[in-house]
Amino acid sequence: MSEINMTLFLLVMLFVFLGSGIWVAFSLLGVGVIGMALFTNAPLGEVMATTIWGASNSWSLAALPLFVWMGEILFRSRLSEDMFSGLSPWLTHLPGRLLHVNILGSGIFAAVSGSSAATAATIGKMSIPELKRRNYPDKMVIGTLAGSATLGLLIPPSIILIVYGVATEQSIARLFIGGVIPGLLLVVLFIGYVVIWSLLHPDAIPAGDDRLPLAERFNRSRRLIPVLLLISGVIGSIYSGIASPTDAAAVGVALSLVLSKYTGTLSRETFLAGLLGATKTSCMIAFILAGAAFLTVAMGFTGIPRMLAAWIGAMQLSPYALLGALTIFFIILGCFLDGISVVVLTTSVIMPMVEQAGIDPFWFGIFVVIVVEMSQITPPVGFNLFVIQGLTGQDILRVAVAALPFFLLLLIALALVVIFPSLVTYLPNMMGG
Repeated sequence: MSEINMTLFLLVMLFVFLGSGIWVAFSLLGVGVIGMALFTNAPLGEVMATTIWGASNSWSLAALPLFVWMGEILFRSRLSEDMFSGLSPWLTHLPGRLLHVNILGSGIFAAVSGSSAATAATIGKMSIPELKRRNYPDKMVIGTLAGSATLGLLIPPSIILIVYGVATEQSIARLFIGGVIPGLLLVVLFIGYVVIWSLLHPDAIPAGDDRLPLAERFNRSRRLIPVLLLISGVIGSIYSGIASPTDAAAVGVALSLVLSKYTGTLSRETFLAGLLGATKTSCMIAFILAGAAFLTVAMGFTGIPRMLAAWIGAMQLSPYALLGALTIFFIILGCFLDGISVVVLTTSVIMPMVEQAGIDPFWFGIFVVIVVEMSQITPPVGFNLFVIQGLTGQDILRVAVAALPFFLLLLIALALVVIFPSLVTYLPNMMGG
């Protein structure tokens, strides 16, 4: 069988497995087993055992369950209420007023959760009822939340950046630093869009509350101090070089427990629920990574990545043309799979092409995350859409339509990152990361 036919056969088998409802990890393992059994003479059992153990026994991976647990603890705390109370007094005279709470609140929670779905659920639980009670337009309430919650994938500590770093052997600390400017760029784009929309539709935004005295505004903002200290402690220790991402994650869990105790939300039930939630999520991700590692090795034995890299090289595609094709590919794939599965599923085949085209694998990690963010708000399997549908009870297509302007803003951010790669590389290079 030719390498092209072999590639198509394995691709079809993967979609058959995924389409039949088999877990992503089992699908990856299954395709790897079929590829090695049919197209190589390598010892299947030995390769599988050593690869899965090697993928699981990674110190970099230790940061993952800790950051997930930190997000789970804060998800059950009073964090979203504190953020609404602390941010809202400062936003009542900005065009769009309290709609910006969704954007800034999501940006802040993204910096302590690392998960897009957790950001949507946590901020949405508090902001949706409050904004509806004040008669803000449903479309903008849903759109700002759907778009801003995707920041959970990009603003560090991002779970998906840890997964990409482990899968491609890139520095996780450097990826975290690289995500800062693109994350802030998205916050600015979202705020700018809401301001312009509000100026064009002045009657759609309810009148602001009376201006609070400056002392009262600062008094209300005191509730933001604990979470800002938490962000500073976790992210600052990584950026300053004091701690590795894994060490910082352990500090984050300890500080989250202290914060949860301080706000009165830490009990035996919430502690165990957070621990169990983190265990389930971490095991799922680790299992998918193990399956992806075996598929990567299996593909190496079959020679498919080398063949595809040579094929791409022979096509003489410019880096921009390749990135355009990969953007469409990732968005389509993201319509059917969650972001982590998209990343681990494609790295084994995509990375040789990317390196062949002379694209920096570190920069490409941030590029991939922004594209995966876009897939979080595209039907039929946009995870953020499902979370917001559950919070609002609205039809998923209406939620998707509300999120469309923010999808386009993500596309603009992606274009800016492609045109100006230094948006990703400037901070890591400056800090010697």
